Amino acid sequence: MKKHVLFAVSLLLPMALSAQQEEEDTENGIVSVGGKQGFTLSSEKGDFVFKPYALIQTTANFNYYDDEGLDKAYNQDNVANSGFAIPYAVLGFTGKAFEKVSFNLTLNAAASGGNLLQQAWFDVKLKEQFAVKVGKFKTPFTHAYLTTLGETLMPTVPTSLTATTIMPYTLNAVTPTIGTGFDIGIEVHGLLARKFGYEVGLFNGTGSAVNTATKTLSDDWHIPSLLYAARLTWMPKGVMPSMQGNPNRLHEDKMLLGISVSENVESESESTNDLRAGFEFSMLKNRWYVGAEGYLMRVGFTKRQKIDEHFTYWGAYAQVGYFVTNQVQLAARYDFIDRNGTDKDGWLNMPAVGVNYFFPHSNLKLQAMYQYIGRTGHATQLDRDNDDLGQPMHSARLLLQYAF
Repeated sequence: MKKHVLFAVSLLLPMALSAQQEEEDTENGIVSVGGKQGFTLSSEKGDFVFKPYALIQTTANFNYYDDEGLDKAYNQDNVANSGFAIPYAVLGFTGKAFEKVSFNLTLNAAASGGNLLQQAWFDVKLKEQFAVKVGKFKTPFTHAYLTTLGETLMPTVPTSLTATTIMPYTLNAVTPTIGTGFDIGIEVHGLLARKFGYEVGLFNGTGSAVNTATKTLSDDWHIPSLLYAARLTWMPKGVMPSMQGNPNRLHEDKMLLGISVSENVESESESTNDLRAGFEFSMLKNRWYVGAEGYLMRVGFTKRQKIDEHFTYWGAYAQVGYFVTNQVQLAARYDFIDRNGTDKDGWLNMPAVGVNYFFPHSNLKLQAMYQYIGRTGHATQLDRDNDDLGQPMHSARLLLQYAF
């Protein structure tokens, strides 16, 4: 019997649109249209697909800070920022229309301000080789951020991407991080010969917390003070899924190599021009996942700051995961950052270990992670003490996630 609207329950089952699975796995949202979670509404002809979804993450956190930066006179404790948290309580929908337009709207109820709107975009695909994406979405930089939320190897992205950099100037508005994350803009992208991907975008450069237009023209370069970004990838074995291990997909054989570059023109309010570049590698081979990235950021002050200096920061990580059973995935990561810049000796090394358990037939996922932050190679004890300020020496996180 024909129906104008088919209501299909696809919990833990592939969608009928399995031919589109590889392509949709590169959308880098919360879930793909062709995913195996939740409900899907589809028109009889299949020219309209609508998929609501939810993702909830609850964490138990423990962070131990060393004595540097603590003022015992104010009873500051070595244990801080610990307890329970909800990093994500996501409700959204995604879908396709007229075989050309993909769309996604995601709200994160656990966030505040502009971060409440996590992403909102539509993507017009004129052909596989050329599409235009507009709205708020992930900037084309770093495999760690571009992995689908909820399908990462560790509960947190590498610290080398999120830690603020240290400068020898007291400009509180100039504390860039290497990672860029979500932003508002426009991007042209496509897939060539099912092996080569490209993304070229123009974004506000203000990050996920700002949903308004606040930029001007650059005083130094006389161009719009925006984030200019590009990413090129090579996938010799076909499209690489944007996940770091899934018990329902233990027979993959995929690999990705990529390079990316961006320039955030007059990015901070004080202000600087921030050049970023990165190299990425990721691989899925049956029960194995392997990923590695290296990236750098060169920060240059604008002329009105009267600081004729540039500072270069760089970091890297490598991580590996292996399913010892169909439900248990072991994980390890080594993370590294030259947080105080190449002009000063010393860096932070941050090894981490973890284990993930996927509850069968429930869409529940449990992740556990421990990370240690060490300091190496500093010229003075003061440099060593300052380099890890704001970062816990020991941290542990237990994350329970439900996706639907």
